[in-house]
Amino acid sequence: MLSVIYNLVCRKDWHKTILGKEGGEIARTLNIWFLKDVQKPCIAGCSGNRPDIMSSGDDQQSRAFAKPTFSEVQASALVESVFGLKVSKIQPLPSYDDQNFHVCIPRTEDATDGPTEYVLKINNTEASKTPDLIEVQSHIIMFLRAAGFPTASVCRTKGDDITSLVSVGSGSEIKSYLVRLLTYLPGRPIAEIPISPQLLYEIGRLAAKLDKTLEKFHHPKLSSLHRENFIWNLKNVPLLEKYLYALGQNQNREIVEQVIQLFKDEIMSKLSHFRECINHGDLNDHNILIESSKSAFRDDVYQVSGILDFDDMSYGYYVFELAITIMYMMIESKNPLQVGGHVLAGFESIIPLTTVERGALFLLVCSRFCQSLVMAAYSCQLHPENKEYLMVTAKTGWKHLQQMFDMGQKAVEEIWFDTAKSYESGISM
Repeated sequence: MLSVIYNLVCRKDWHKTILGKEGGEIARTLNIWFLKDVQKPCIAGCSGNRPDIMSSGDDQQSRAFAKPTFSEVQASALVESVFGLKVSKIQPLPSYDDQNFHVCIPRTEDATDGPTEYVLKINNTEASKTPDLIEVQSHIIMFLRAAGFPTASVCRTKGDDITSLVSVGSGSEIKSYLVRLLTYLPGRPIAEIPISPQLLYEIGRLAAKLDKTLEKFHHPKLSSLHRENFIWNLKNVPLLEKYLYALGQNQNREIVEQVIQLFKDEIMSKLSHFRECINHGDLNDHNILIESSKSAFRDDVYQVSGILDFDDMSYGYYVFELAITIMYMMIESKNPLQVGGHVLAGFESIIPLTTVERGALFLLVCSRFCQSLVMAAYSCQLHPENKEYLMVTAKTGWKHLQQMFDMGQKAVEEIWFDTAKSYESGISM
């Protein structure tokens, strides 16, 4: 029998539980039981810091079971018991490591203008061992929204906290997950539309403005963003060597090995010359939402309506954010080599790069391709049922990386830098 222990409000009070009539009704409905005076679970390794997700690769089996597997019925019960909202409709959303649900609630007569759509986020077991990090990420979402960025609102639990700890017991094993509820943002992912040069420019500006704004963000647990072994931080490209076996022996692996070696030789020594900042770290073509507005004189004009997924946030560098954004904007583009110049121009309209940062951009974009492609192959071995979502980048990514490598840094930089320079005269290429 599946048993679920709700240790609600993991920040302020690890001992709170739901008891009484409401808790009993939910327990009877789902065969779920609640324990009184449950301590912060130590079997999940909550004491002390854990290595970041996918940082070691030593235990594939535990990694494979880290992703939550809540049913829609259980997820609905979580929303009602933790956040006090009655669910009218719920459906799963695609995700990489965590589990997300699109949640709809009925509009009440006394709340005619409040949100009726939400996203329930259930962090995997590894991420759930770093509540400080998730707390900081949540506060960043709220900070950016207050600053005018189109981010979600973070909903409070019935205990007035921003997260809850959910522990699932099956037999002798207990797994703990952190749960959050965010408002659902409107719009379509930019992966679904042809991206114009002007939209690429605006996305470059968005990336720079986001990092620039976060210079003013303060939080007592901000140090949790120093994720030294986090595989998705660009400075940790050498860690990819642990996962190369997932590629087998082929030309793709040879390219990745060359990029890793170039990174060690040419980037590692330059890190101290890059300007540090907080990175979103995952401004990909599915994490930026857009909406169109009709114009009497022009075709559809797109504007950013949402920024999603702050789970990969960490301390990095301005040039990291730019490189990551360029790489992901290339994925669906029909002219991928032209993309970098438009994004670069937008970014530099807010934060001009230094000579050293510009010189590293090509290799950093190649490195991000390698991170995404290698880790997708690795994750597909662990979660073959999620292959379609995990391999989105790989559909065109290997081809783009090969093309960049074949042309070489000088030729690609010439395209990027000439395109960016054209914006200075007001004539974009």
